[in-house]
Amino acid sequence: MDKIIKATPLDDYKIEILTSNGISGIFDVKPYLKGSAFNELKNPSYFKLVRPAHHGISWPHEQDLSSDTIIYDIQNA
Repeated sequence: MDKIIKATPLDDYKIEILTSNGISGIFDVKPYLKGSAFNELKNPSYFKLVRPAHHGISWPHEQDLSSDTIIYDIQNA
């Protein structure tokens, strides 16, 4: 499984991603903000606390997205 090694928050709920296999791109989190589990991410200050974790990305209160989801979205954008 590819691992996220860099996750840089950008404006408009986007994250610049780099994976251990060299895949890079911009991941748009907006489509995922509709779920109640991700409501806290709508706060721009909190959104910027994103970090690589496990094989995907996560935030301090344990919201997370897998590398499979992120890579799929980047490659199909």
